[in-house]
This record gives sequence, C-alpha cells and structure tokens, in this order.
Amino acid sequence: MTERFFAVLNPAAGGRRCGKLAPAALDRVRGCGIKLEVVQTTRPGEAIELSRNAYARGFRNFLAVGGDGTSYEIVNGVFPEAQSAGRPTLGFLPLGTGNSFLRDFTTRGVEHTIEALRTGRRRLCDVIRLCHADGELYYINMLNVGFAADAGEMANRKFKRWGEAGYILGVLARLARLEYQTFPHRLDAGDWDRRPCLFLALGNSKFTGGSMMIAPGADPSDGRIEYVRCSPIGRLRVLWNFPRLFTGTYVNHPLASRASAERIEFDLREAVNVIVDGEVLRLKCRSVEILPSALDVIV
Repeated sequence: MTERFFAVLNPAAGGRRCGKLAPAALDRVRGCGIKLEVVQTTRPGEAIELSRNAYARGFRNFLAVGGDGTSYEIVNGVFPEAQSAGRPTLGFLPLGTGNSFLRDFTTRGVEHTIEALRTGRRRLCDVIRLCHADGELYYINMLNVGFAADAGEMANRKFKRWGEAGYILGVLARLARLEYQTFPHRLDAGDWDRRPCLFLALGNSKFTGGSMMIAPGADPSDGRIEYVRCSPIGRLRVLWNFPRLFTGTYVNHPLASRASAERIEFDLREAVNVIVDGEVLRLKCRSVEILPSALDVIV
C-alpha cells in the first residue's frame, strides 16, 4: 500500500534556499513510492493551521520541508489531538537554517531522510508540553530561557539573515550587556530553585542553534526531560568556555549542572524570553512535562 504524506514546505527557510532546493528533494521522496500532498506556507503560524486540518482529514504522516520552525509548527498542529486520536509520524527534509533536532541522528541531511523513507526506518520520540499563561505548546527539540534565549532574541532581531552564524553573533552581542536572572522552578515536585543563573535548558534532544550541544545527555526517546542549569559566570569565562558549547563538555564545568525529570514547574512573575525549537517567544511559563513516545520520527 502506498503511503501518503502531508508535506509542509516553507520556501523562506534557510534564507529562501529551501524554496529552490525543495522540488528536487520532493521528487526523490516520490521516487521512494510515497504519495505526497504538498502545501507551501506564506506566513508564520500557517503550518499549524494546515497540519491541524490535514490531521483532521485523516493524515498521520507528515513531512517538514524547511527547518526546525517548520517541524515545530507541524507538531503544534497535530497536538494535542494526536494524544488521543492516533500517533503521528514526522519526517524531515532539512533545508532550513538550523535543523537542530535532526542533528542528534545525522549530519547527512536530505540523504539520510531519503534512505530512512526508502527503508521505512522509524523510531519513537517523546514530545514535551509547555503550559504557559496564555495556553500551551509542544516541542521536540529544546526550550531555553536566560542568556541563550536572550541571544536568540537578539539574533532573530538583528542577525537573522546570517543564518546559523547569526545565533553566534547574537551570543557575542548579548555578552556586552550580560545579566543574570531568576527563573523560580522545581523538578518533579522537589524543592524550589530561586537562585540567579546564566541560563536554563530543558531538552528533548541535544542541539540548539544548529550545532550547539547544550543538552549532551538528552535522549528523545527516554521519557525524560534533560535539564541543564548554568550558574552566573563572567564574560571572560563565557568566552573561554564558548567552544565547549559545541562539544557539550561545558556541562563538566563546576558552575554547570544537569539532571532529568518528567515534569518541571515554574513560578514566574512575568513573561520572559524563551527560544523553543528555534522560535523566539515571550511567555510566562508555568510547567513543562514529558509525553513519552507520543510521536514517530523518520530518522
């Protein structure tokens, strides 16, 4: 039986590189014997609506043609309905800027996806639900608050046209006005942590900003949220340890700590910058919790 996929194409992803490369990549998918319904997005958030409608029409296989933002919107289109109406499958044609989630499995990009589609290779993947003051959202990659999110906001506002390098520029720019914030939180109903920190990362997978390994202990199918906290650290130490963000070895620094949890609660007084699966938002977070094995991914 021929499989049907709902493919969401963001032609603007990767500095519009996606729109140029997608037709050939989609033809290769069809060459694997897969039937595609392809839609193009024209504005942020549209993929959520398109995916929600496709799920309601019976689609359970989805293909993100773009970057992390495209897959993020598909996930938020099919959830929360997918928790009770049938587990969806998500594949990736990584033609965007960061493609952080897929980096846990490969750096071969489209070639890896074509091989996985041809052989029918799938694996279970957890999804994380974030509840905030205005509702809820879902993610499969990572949530950052603090310095990492502020750097993402800076990169999105000033350096977006530079692609993955723009996030690094955002990091360096934020160093000029480095500040420490408190994000009161607790893991699995434990004690509240109200200490100032440089950043918090709550990961389902390892990478953010493309190739920064912020949560090296994360496993997308272990039923746990990987929690990383970095205590206040001076500008020079941030610069000195910056290369270690790309190898994940920064978590061995005495001022860094990690743990894992099924649920993390927040007690924030106001909304803060967050970067979730590459999307820069401002939210008053209330909790994050794991939804084990809620999604199949083609990797």
